[in-house]
Amino acid sequence: MAKKSILARDAKRAKMHAQYAEKRAELKAAGDLEGLHKLPRNSSPTRLKNRCSETGRGRAYMRQFGLSRLSFREHASKGEIPGVTKASW
Repeated sequence: MAKKSILARDAKRAKMHAQYAEKRAELKAAGDLEGLHKLPRNSSPTRLKNRCSETGRGRAYMRQFGLSRLSFREHASKGEIPGVTKASW
């Protein structure tokens, strides 16, 4: 499980990104680079991090399922993810 402070920081960034998304799009369309520089850093979409919905793990994230590889493996082994089976040949 990721530290609570890291998860809180990431949630704060996501909230700020949503808050400034419309203004950022307007400034970008107008080509106003000075205005873009004045926006808060955490409102930038590149500062968002994909994290596991269960554990908050930031590495080995599987976008299709929203889980890290560890959580994915647990759920797949239990048969909780439809259409996913263990490979055998």
